[in-house]
Amino acid sequence: QVQLVESGGGLVQAGGSLSLSCAASGRTLSSYAVGWFRQAPGKEREFVAGNGFSTYYLDSVKGRFTISRDNAKNLIYLQMNSLKPEDTAVYYCAVREGMAVYRTSSAYGYWGQGTQVTVSS
Repeated sequence: QVQLVESGGGLVQAGGSLSLSCAASGRTLSSYAVGWFRQAPGKEREFVAGNGFSTYYLDSVKGRFTISRDNAKNLIYLQMNSLKPEDTAVYYCAVREGMAVYRTSSAYGYWGQGTQVTVSS
């Protein structure tokens, strides 16, 4: 079992930055693929970024968001720059066994509780 707890969400103006963190416990992350997803009101949960054998991003966040991990500390990060109002959502970290990254939420077995990110125009 892996437990995940996100932190770092909040309210920011368009063009600003936020850094999300996800602390994992229960297992070491070194053999897990990690991902960030988001869900806006009335929309489906969507893949934002993932890291395993390779790193992948949602097209609309490429060049603005950066996913990283510290396996020694069991932490996952999402640095978000140049934020836009359309980035407003609840952001979730997720992990799956193995190092293959999938863009579908059903591939991930462990989820955090989510953290709200609101970008004002």
